Amino acid sequence: MHVLEANNVNLFYGDVHALKFVTMAIEEKTVTALIGPSGCGKSTFIRLFNRMNDLIPNVKIDGKILFNGHDIYNNNISVDELRKQIGMVFQRPNPFPKSIFENIAYGLRVNGINDKKFITERVERSLIQAALWDEVKDKLKKSAFELSGGQQQRLCIARALAIEPSVLLMDEPASSLDPISTNKIEELIYELKNHYTIIIVTHNMQQAGRVSDYTAFFYLGQMIEYDKTKNIFINPKDTRTQNYITGRFG
Repeated sequence: MHVLEANNVNLFYGDVHALKFVTMAIEEKTVTALIGPSGCGKSTFIRLFNRMNDLIPNVKIDGKILFNGHDIYNNNISVDELRKQIGMVFQRPNPFPKSIFENIAYGLRVNGINDKKFITERVERSLIQAALWDEVKDKLKKSAFELSGGQQQRLCIARALAIEPSVLLMDEPASSLDPISTNKIEELIYELKNHYTIIIVTHNMQQAGRVSDYTAFFYLGQMIEYDKTKNIFINPKDTRTQNYITGRFG
């Protein structure tokens, strides 16, 4: 089943044509990696799915973006409700200036949940899902800023999971982390795809090869090729994909 679909999508920043006629469909409970050189439209594309580009002035979008068959740019769509279903983790860890516990509980409270037992159980479950519980269970009242960078990023993933989205968008989630923390994030992505549909932007082609089921190669605002990851890396159909993967440009 296709959870997300982009149909002939164009995006303009003022006069700049940043995404050009992008069409792709993303299957449920898979990991899709977006690869390509800097500035080719990967992050712009991923932000279409939870309407983060709405926050940027002079953005114009045409084409259709569907989530479970519904056009998310329809005027009847609640953006707040959409973002509960489609969570996002950014390039740099961005914990709130609160305790570890309150970082996770925050989204629940904002959504009107006040049951202490429910919140406590959800916080624990989210931290377990994010492979962080064993490291923080004895210091939940401490500031999130006391955690290492890798722990902070897993905390941000736990925070996104707490409100039970069905899709998780990850914009270069390991780019600022050391190799050990990066490995933990990759292991986590592999585990989470049993329950969530994940789209990850990455500059690290080895990472794309390790964690994803499908890979899309973007270049100059176009999606050049989209296929199962092994096909993209072993037998790409487009010479531009081949050239990028073999390091001839990018």
